[in-house]
Amino acid sequence: MTDEIALVQTIDFFTPIVDDPFTFGQIAAANALSDLYAMGARPLSALNLVCFPSKKMEIDVLRRVLLGGLNKVHEAGAVLLGGHSIDDPEIKYGLAVTGLAHPDKIVRNNTAKVGDKLILTKPIGTGVISTAVKGGLVDERGAAKVAQTMAMLNKGAAEAMIKVGVNACTDVTGFGLVGHLTEMMSEDRFGVRLDLDSLPLMDGAVDFMRQKIAPGGLFRNRKFWGDRIIPDDEVPQEIFNLLFDPQTSGGLLIAVECAKCDLLRRELALANVATIAEIGEIIPEPIGRLIVR
Repeated sequence: MTDEIALVQTIDFFTPIVDDPFTFGQIAAANALSDLYAMGARPLSALNLVCFPSKKMEIDVLRRVLLGGLNKVHEAGAVLLGGHSIDDPEIKYGLAVTGLAHPDKIVRNNTAKVGDKLILTKPIGTGVISTAVKGGLVDERGAAKVAQTMAMLNKGAAEAMIKVGVNACTDVTGFGLVGHLTEMMSEDRFGVRLDLDSLPLMDGAVDFMRQKIAPGGLFRNRKFWGDRIIPDDEVPQEIFNLLFDPQTSGGLLIAVECAKCDLLRRELALANVATIAEIGEIIPEPIGRLIVR
């Protein structure tokens, strides 16, 4: 818009992944806002997007969904300007969001450099755990923990990375960790080494994978991106599969130059980011491939 102001706009909405309407609204809003944070933008405003079966469901359900979304919009420091709703057989909710950024400070997902360290700010496994919750296999405490993780804004992580200055960032969502790492390698200029011992995982995710409890999106992601990976022979299959687990409102995956890595970790800690995991690095070759060890 000017030499110092760029407008960033994005949109996201989906069907419920938890039973509680308020929590669903929080998660959907956090997920939509995450795209702004991944680009280093400050949320400014939001519009509701709602599909609701008005003849089959009490209107109070919709009210609680919208209140959950509003809660996260306010937490982000943005304003809700209204929205649009339609009658639909299945409830869906999300936001169209607008943010502001300095044109020279926008963080892109394909500008990582060789030698960069990779920092992840939320654990992997929400897709697997959410599938187990739907099957009644997770207790109330475990279900609340995964919901809390998904509803958590990436605000603090975004503010920390902008303060430090990083080379690239993406949020980890439906394509899984491998899919979003592939975004970083979109021009096939380098490779990636992943250290599975450093990968943060949701409690119970590995055990459920051993029981073959996983969302269909995990296997679609593996089919699409599996040939990008060069796995170590000793990598357990259940952990390997979690690399493809589709996340909802996942963390930021940040590529930062080695000299700034410790500074970024400190700033993330000061911003009360719960997960700060150095999971790998950008390497010169093999180009376009991920080495997993």
